[in-house]
Amino acid sequence: MDDGTLCSIGELARRTGLTVKTIRFYSDRGIVVPADRTPAGYRRYGPDAVARLTLVRTLRELGLGLDVIRQVLERELTLGDVAEQHAAALEVQITTLRLQRAVLVAAARRRPTREEMERMHRLAQLSQAERRRLIDGFLDTVFEGLDGSPGCHAAARRSMTPELPDNPTDAQVEAWVELAELALDPDFRDRMRGAAENYAADLPASGSTPPRPDVVAVVHGLAAAAVDSGITPEAPQADPVVREFTAGCARTLGRPSDTEPHLWLLPRLEAANDPRRDRYLHLLAVINDWPAPQPVTPALDWSVTALRIRAAR
Repeated sequence: MDDGTLCSIGELARRTGLTVKTIRFYSDRGIVVPADRTPAGYRRYGPDAVARLTLVRTLRELGLGLDVIRQVLERELTLGDVAEQHAAALEVQITTLRLQRAVLVAAARRRPTREEMERMHRLAQLSQAERRRLIDGFLDTVFEGLDGSPGCHAAARRSMTPELPDNPTDAQVEAWVELAELALDPDFRDRMRGAAENYAADLPASGSTPPRPDVVAVVHGLAAAAVDSGITPEAPQADPVVREFTAGCARTLGRPSDTEPHLWLLPRLEAANDPRRDRYLHLLAVINDWPAPQPVTPALDWSVTALRIRAAR
C-alpha cells in the first residue's frame, strides 16, 4: 500500500475533530480499522477513515449506540431504518420528559408535600388504559344506577371524559394531574353523585315530554345576568330575578310555584354549588382542547345568598 495515502492517528484527529483517545477507542472496538501500521507499530489510516469517523460522530451526537453504528457501517442496517427507529424512540423520550417537566412546573407552583409530589408523578406516568380506568371508576361512581334515560346519562359521561392526546402540551399534562386528583377525591365523588341524583330526579319520564333544563341551568341563566349587572343579592333589584328563577325551577320540577323556595330550591342549589365542579370542567376543557366553559359558581353563590336573605325576612 502506498504510504502517502495513509495518515497517522494524530492527523486523523485533526481532520475529524475527534481526540486521539476517542479514535483509538473506536479503533479498538472495530468501528474504524487501521489500514496499516508502521514498523514501530503506529496505526495508519486510509482515506475512507475520515468519512467513516465523521458519520460515526454525527450518529453518536444523535444518540445512537455503538452496536447500531457498527451495523450501519457494515450495511446491516440502512441509515433510513436507523433514523426511523431512533426518531420513534426519541418521541417516547420527549413525551416522558414533557410529562416530567409538567409535574415539576406544577410542583413549583403548588408547593406539594412529599406524598402529593409522589402522587402527581404517578398520575402523570399512567398509561392510556390506566387513565381510562381511573376516569371510568370516577364516572361509574357518579352515574351508575341512576334513574332516567340511559342515553342521557351516557351523553353526560361523554361530556365529562378527558382524552389526553398522544403528544400533550405542558398545560394539558398539568390539567390531567389536577383533574385526576379531583376524580380520586372521595368527597368530590360524593358531591358529584348527589348532584347527578338530583338532576336525574328532575328529569321527566322517558318519552313523556321534551327534555327540560335542570334547576342549575335555569338559575344560572338568570342569576349570571344579575351578577354581571352588579346587582347584589340583598338589593331590591334582586327580587324580580329571584321570583323569575324560582318560577322557572318550579316549572322544571313540575311543582306549584309557592312562596317558600328556601324549603325546596335552596337545598338543591347548595348541593350543586361546589367550585370544584367548575374546576373539573375547566381542566376538562384544557385537556380536550375545548372552549373554556362559563363557571356557574358565581351565579350559584349569588342565588344561594339571595334565597337565604329572603328566607330570613
